[in-house]
Amino acid sequence: MNLNTFPTKGNLILCKNSLALAEQGYSLMDKKRNVLIRELTDLIEEAKGIQSEIDSTFTEAYKALQKANIDHGISNVQDIAKTIPVEDSIKVKYRSIMGTDIPLVEYEKKPLKLTYSLYETRESLDNARVQFERVKELTLKLSMVENSAYRLASNIRKTQKRANALKNITIPMYQKLVKDIGNALEEKEREEFTRLKVIKGRKTE
Repeated sequence: MNLNTFPTKGNLILCKNSLALAEQGYSLMDKKRNVLIRELTDLIEEAKGIQSEIDSTFTEAYKALQKANIDHGISNVQDIAKTIPVEDSIKVKYRSIMGTDIPLVEYEKKPLKLTYSLYETRESLDNARVQFERVKELTLKLSMVENSAYRLASNIRKTQKRANALKNITIPMYQKLVKDIGNALEEKEREEFTRLKVIKGRKTE
């Protein structure tokens, strides 16, 4: 609304309504921000746990791979690795948290099928495959959590900007308009009262 709005009762009502709407909008933005921050905090804690687990799992997986390389030879392990089926069951769905689309990564966990001969390989190769299967699962989970955290953080920044704009610009502007129009109308009423009193006095004389 124009800051030079003509001081009328109609405009005063409009300003009060706009002020109430802006205050309600700020309250909703503030609640939304708090919900998103709680969700983000939970995701950060979850990511820390997964990251810690994935680090230790990676370490164990590479130890297992080194053992398999020693037992079978690097070239043989590479050839066997090429027989492992490509993971093609990964699907990404989304759920909404206060208007933020959060990815949900799903994949079909299939039983490990042997693609190599048990008679020609050792347990170290089986162990390496199991370990890297776990690495894959944790990597998928971590990617989902980190992507969700990034999206929430981005939405929190946008929500914070909007809340700040309402709190520091829009609401004070309407508060000033309501006050100025109210003061102007009171001044007009006093002038009108004085004028009527003068007219009444003259009639009495």
